[in-house]
Amino acid sequence: MKEDKTNMLSDDQEAELLQALAAQAPAEEYTATAGEPLPAGAVAASREDIINALKTVCDPEIPINIYDMGFVYDIRQSAAGDVEIDMTLTAPTCPVAGILPQQAADAVAALVGVGRVTVKVVWEPAWTPDKMSEDAKALLEIF
Repeated sequence: MKEDKTNMLSDDQEAELLQALAAQAPAEEYTATAGEPLPAGAVAASREDIINALKTVCDPEIPINIYDMGFVYDIRQSAAGDVEIDMTLTAPTCPVAGILPQQAADAVAALVGVGRVTVKVVWEPAWTPDKMSEDAKALLEIF
């Protein structure tokens, strides 16, 4: 069988393409921070309050909050009220990659009973539409 080479890239073109793709990927992990340490003896906010704060943050391109989109992978809260959140986005080249994590950190830090907030963007596991809540899928008419 004869191989069709009309759609193949030259070695130089392939190298250029790989270099361009590498430049689009994040060079390092992105972390957003907000808040101040809570005073000693302060009562920490509930996990439900934290989730509700995250639900106020929406991707401007998709009218669904980051929690229901399935972007929030983990929420860890210390006894001192500090909160660490692992979240992702649809892709490393997402145009709001530098905005949504900070908005999430700010929204959670605004709660009474929350100290320092750290939101770390992670890429593993990769986000897929199956991570969305049923409500989010219904909103986007995904079944």
